[in-house]
Amino acid sequence: MTLILALLTSFVFSIVAVVLLKPLAFHCGLLDTPNARKKHTGSIPLIGGIAIYIGMLLTTLLFIDTSQEIIIYLFSASIILILGVGDDKMDLSVRGRILIQVLTALLMTSSAGLYLNELGNIFYFFNFELGDFGVIVTVFAVITCINAFNMIDGIDGLAGVLSLITFVSLAILLGLVNSSWVLLPVIFSGSILAYLAFNLRWPNPSVGKIFLGDAGSMLVGLTIVWLLVIGVEPENQAFRPILALYIIALPLMDMAAIMIRRIRKGKSPFEADREHLHHIFERAGFSRKKTLIYISALSTFLVIIGCVFEYFQIAEWMMFLVFCVLFLAFNHALIHSWKIIRWYNAKVKVKVKANA
Repeated sequence: MTLILALLTSFVFSIVAVVLLKPLAFHCGLLDTPNARKKHTGSIPLIGGIAIYIGMLLTTLLFIDTSQEIIIYLFSASIILILGVGDDKMDLSVRGRILIQVLTALLMTSSAGLYLNELGNIFYFFNFELGDFGVIVTVFAVITCINAFNMIDGIDGLAGVLSLITFVSLAILLGLVNSSWVLLPVIFSGSILAYLAFNLRWPNPSVGKIFLGDAGSMLVGLTIVWLLVIGVEPENQAFRPILALYIIALPLMDMAAIMIRRIRKGKSPFEADREHLHHIFERAGFSRKKTLIYISALSTFLVIIGCVFEYFQIAEWMMFLVFCVLFLAFNHALIHSWKIIRWYNAKVKVKVKANA
């Protein structure tokens, strides 16, 4: 009952926050305007992340007992939110963003004492214990997760739905071990549902659209990696470390593949372009609605695969090997996407002629 109440409360708080923030966004110029890379129509308020944060913050204060870890998390989330709002407004440099993300990750590892101790038996021969090196690995994981969800935010609903899939998965996994953190992914799920109601304009098509913004995608990324580290803590382990790769598989694979591709072309790995998975779907002729459905289904499928492996306690090295194979297949598909698009379009033309 508490979980449902927390979900509904965060949903309502975030809805109210959107309504109040919309006029402020136009007044302050916190808007996303179309350009060569952004194909939407009109100026859209970048307030989704702020609304999610407000809904989360108020609901957390009401439902979650105050502790040092919660206070540090909320402080870290506030830093990332401010960073994201600044980036939405002024387009901050990559170095500046990464620096603040590193400092936030160090706050997580030092003040909250949260960092990865081991990666499990992913190499078959031994248990990969990290020791003091775990802090460095955790900092890298924080930066990776934040930017993975930031980069996947390319079409309406995509970052929101993929993060919702992740938060629901984490709520179930943490709930199974009665973790005290189970309320946080539930609260985020409620706030994200509120955001999606405006971003996708469903069930009411007449509402004004809003975007998540870097503030929202970064906040989501930080929270997810925070919960992943919580979930693999030895004291009350909800899942083995290898499962984390499956829980964020699609954003992680998309980011890694696109960064490899950019580096091969001699470009900055953080340089924006239109080569992500959702862009390829669009070039193949899929509508944005179908693109969202197919990518969300693929993400759900990958999460389910990981959870099934975890349930049956499949060897960690085997799970890691399967993930690597899936990533290689994903990367190959992106590299040869033009062939896939040509094949798909030819198939559509044949089907149209047959029905004519």
